[in-house]
Amino acid sequence: MEKNSCVVELKGVSIYHTDGEGVRPNKDDELVLSDVNLRVNAGEMVYFIGRVGSGKSTLLKTLYAEVQLLQGEGRVVGVNLRNLRRKDIPYLRRKMGIVFQDYQLLDDRNVFFNLYDVMKATGWKKEVDIRRRIGEVLKLVGLENKAYKMPHELSGGEQQRLVIARALLNSPRLLLADEPTGNLDPVTADEIMKLFKQITAKGCAIIMSTHNTALIEQYPARTVMFAKGHISEIDIEKSFTE
Repeated sequence: MEKNSCVVELKGVSIYHTDGEGVRPNKDDELVLSDVNLRVNAGEMVYFIGRVGSGKSTLLKTLYAEVQLLQGEGRVVGVNLRNLRRKDIPYLRRKMGIVFQDYQLLDDRNVFFNLYDVMKATGWKKEVDIRRRIGEVLKLVGLENKAYKMPHELSGGEQQRLVIARALLNSPRLLLADEPTGNLDPVTADEIMKLFKQITAKGCAIIMSTHNTALIEQYPARTVMFAKGHISEIDIEKSFTE
């Protein structure tokens, strides 16, 4: 993976809450963010910070096309968001990983089949390749001995590791993580951050929304502040020393 290749590029983007699908925003639609310009390269870690309701999650949803981009220019993992047809959204999402705070695991099947079913659904055919890849991602997240445990038998940290393993199955160029440490104790959150550091070292970019400034202080990286409908990059290390 090319270390300096661009995985996210947004230029002059405005994002609205709209009721319609695929329609131009109108005067009744709520403007969430305006004049968003952002570039993220492979292997970068970028934090999104700001108050609840400031647009962090909405921008993440725009990057994986749950919220449609209607104004400005946007490319994510080589896909033009403005030209993206609804039927092509699964193709976009196969090129990225998404880590949700609420896990969204399948409670009626074990760790192995939580991953296996995702792989079958995203086009993997050969059983030997599927099993090999599952083994690789479980080893990466430290769950290689938990393949036949049910989700309820895992700790909160282990469940989050499983969610990350699921997000890594298709070797994504970009990982989007919405408050991934929000429900975790400090020790477990620290373990997740160490895992993220390993992932970026392999060339995958991570964009993570968080309210945990202690983690940012411990694992400093590019930090984007959301406030009053705009984003701006801040020197987080400088702010900690002032």
